[in-house]
Parts: sequence; C-alpha cells; structure tokens
Amino acid sequence: MDTRVIRVPEALAESLRDNFPEEWLAGLPGLAERMLEQWQLELDGKPMHGMASLVLPVEKDGEKAALKLQPVDWEHEGEPVGLRIWDGDGIVRLLDHDQETGAMLLERLDEHRPLSAMPDDFAATEIIAGILARLVSVPGPENVRHLKDIAARMVANTPEAIPELPDPDEQRMLKNWAAAVEEVLDEPGDRLLHWDLHYDNVLAADREPWLAIDPKPLVGDPGFDIMPVLDNRWDEIVATGDVTKAVLRRFDLMTEALELDRERAAIWTAGRALQNSLWDIDDGEHVLQPMQVAIAQAVTSPRK
Repeated sequence: MDTRVIRVPEALAESLRDNFPEEWLAGLPGLAERMLEQWQLELDGKPMHGMASLVLPVEKDGEKAALKLQPVDWEHEGEPVGLRIWDGDGIVRLLDHDQETGAMLLERLDEHRPLSAMPDDFAATEIIAGILARLVSVPGPENVRHLKDIAARMVANTPEAIPELPDPDEQRMLKNWAAAVEEVLDEPGDRLLHWDLHYDNVLAADREPWLAIDPKPLVGDPGFDIMPVLDNRWDEIVATGDVTKAVLRRFDLMTEALELDRERAAIWTAGRALQNSLWDIDDGEHVLQPMQVAIAQAVTSPRK
C-alpha cells in the first residue's frame, strides 16, 4: 500500500470543525489509512473534498476508483442506499460500502470536468434534466426519509420563524409558501429523489458522458428536486436581464423532461424556498435571500 501521509485539506477541516465533533476530524486520517488497507487500495492522486467529505483517488487491481469518507449523519446516511438502488443508472456507481464507518468506494469520474463548466447554460440544463428524469423514475424504498415528514415539519416550524423576519412582506411570503405546501401534504410523492442535483454535482465520466454524484436520497415528489437547477449558475440568470424569464426557461425545461404538472412543481419549488429560508432563519438570518424570493415568485406567479 502507498504509505504517504493522509492530509486533510484545510478548507475541509474548517468546514468539519464548524459542523461536526472535533473527534471525527481528528480520526479522519486514521480512518483513511484503515480503509485503504481494508480494501487494498493504492493512493492515485491528491485528496479532493466537498463540504463534509474527503475523497481520495485510488486504484484497486489496476482499476481507478474513489474512496469517499464523511460523517454518517441524517444528511449522508441514505447515500449508499440510494446508490445501490440506482446501480449506476445516471449516477456514480457504488463499488463497496463499509456499514460501520460509512466509507464508500466509488467509480472514478472526472473531477476536472463538472457540468458547471459547460459554457452553454441551456445545454447544461438539458443534460441535468435528462439525468434527473432517470433518477426520479425509480420508486423510493421504505428505509429512506420521506418528503411528507420533512414538509410537515417545515409547515409546523413556519409560525415560529415568521417573527424573525422584520419585513411584513417577507413574513407574508413565508406564510404563503407554507400554506401552499400544506395543501399538498397528503400527496407528497413516492419517487427516489437526489435532493441536491446541481451542475457541480454532475461530472464527466468514461462509462457515460455525464453522471451525477453526491445524492442526499429522499422519497417524494420530483418537483421538490428542481430548485438546485434553478438557484445554481445564478449569475448567468441575472446576466440575461430578465430573471423571471430565465428562471422559467429552466423551470419549463425541467418540468417537461420530468413530465411534471407545472402548478404542482411550482408549489414544491416554493416549498424548497421555504426549506432554504427556514434553514437561514435558524442560522440567525433575518431576511429572505433575494434569489429564493425571485425563484418562488417566478414559478408561482400567473403566466403573462
């Protein structure tokens, strides 16, 4: 085995310190060494990372792969479950999983070629729409968290969050979004969702031109999975000079590819704005993000 010392990138270390127990960060190099030996892997490049995960490029029997290590919490615990169900259909393939530590051995994709780097925004959106359509075609299993529970908590938590916003118009928006979500609580959907499919979570690959990564599996309505496509590459939407038109262009492309009812998808997109806003308020913010407001208003307002 390659005996180079595993060093945690400082940006990842800072993120882990802010969100997880210090003990997990301290034990991360040792965990990496243990999994390299357990799966007989050779290091094959520099460490990569996300907000909470260390990803090591490795080789096993001459085949390239990626070792992913991250804390096992509510956000990450469903990832191997979803990856097993999708089995590489539109998404990175899970090669092995250690139940005790949450470590995953994944097929290697090209981290240097994310879909976010594709200059043509519309072409990139067509690609991500096609991938998401494949992912949400799969029914969700019983052992994955469900949108019905998450949405019900969002609605229940809204009254307490509203007074944290000093602007009456923003208070009204938050209340309206919650009311809209409450109307569809009894029909939360049954598809297996990615929950975080944006342009940086699609990478070029050898097996297919593009594959998704980093799912946070959730069972529910596919309309709840559209928001990450709308609020990413936001500068490009603003640069068009007509934010509403540009948002609707992406929204319409996504709803058509996923064969969704637009009105229902608009409600769940507003629900995603509600979720993001509740998280922000919980973090001490006292204003709604203009981007979330613009998206929710664009998709829920009557068409001209």
